[in-house]
Amino acid sequence: MMTDPIADMLTRMRNALRIRRKKVRIPRSRMKLGIAEVMKREGYVLDYRQIEGKLEEGHGGQGWIEIDLKYGPEGEDVLTFLHRSSKPGRRIYSKVDALPPVLNGLGISILSTSLGILSDREARAKRVGGEILCTVY
Repeated sequence: MMTDPIADMLTRMRNALRIRRKKVRIPRSRMKLGIAEVMKREGYVLDYRQIEGKLEEGHGGQGWIEIDLKYGPEGEDVLTFLHRSSKPGRRIYSKVDALPPVLNGLGISILSTSLGILSDREARAKRVGGEILCTVY
């Protein structure tokens, strides 16, 4: 049984980046879809798509998210750091005024807010705080 699906998502992406894969497939959930959407909006991944699951595959009908990973023109990594901040045993919340900048604005934190999953830039613009899910740069 998996206790932290978001950490599993980040680990699958980290492993795929390490072996230079173009795509990575992750079990689907609404939270992971929100994280993938924020990474796409912020330019860390090319695109993502939902793939419907079949009960015959043995994974249930939840389906998959297929993420197209992004690399630079010379093949350099766009994503170099994926870190799970808030964990099931230790949740980390932040008010909008206390959101820490990531690499002086070069990276992002992804938050779960009352307005949905947002990057720290979007959360500051909308003046809303929340749970810091992960840090990306």
